[in-house]
Amino acid sequence: MATAFPGEPKAGYVTPWDETPQWEREAAGTVYEQVRQFVEVSGGRTGRLTREQRGRFVAICWTAQMFRHFDDPKPGYVADWADLPAWQQETDADIFDAIETASS
Repeated sequence: MATAFPGEPKAGYVTPWDETPQWEREAAGTVYEQVRQFVEVSGGRTGRLTREQRGRFVAICWTAQMFRHFDDPKPGYVADWADLPAWQQETDADIFDAIETASS
């Protein structure tokens, strides 16, 4: 995220893991597992997806977690891909790539 965010990110965007709220750690863990399983059931062919497709997958998984953890999430938490800032799109694609690499 630090490489894609324009300027200095808000403190909440770069909170150390042990200081991250429990719900957010659970959501991140679930998204990690969803991406890992997706890579696995795709036979390792997820590398053929475009960067945008990889980022969209992470964004959709995260959006589902926001609906799981909040009855009425802020619109920015559940924004569609086209409405996300470029830094968030890049970060989501980076997340997919990191999980894919760790799963290989």
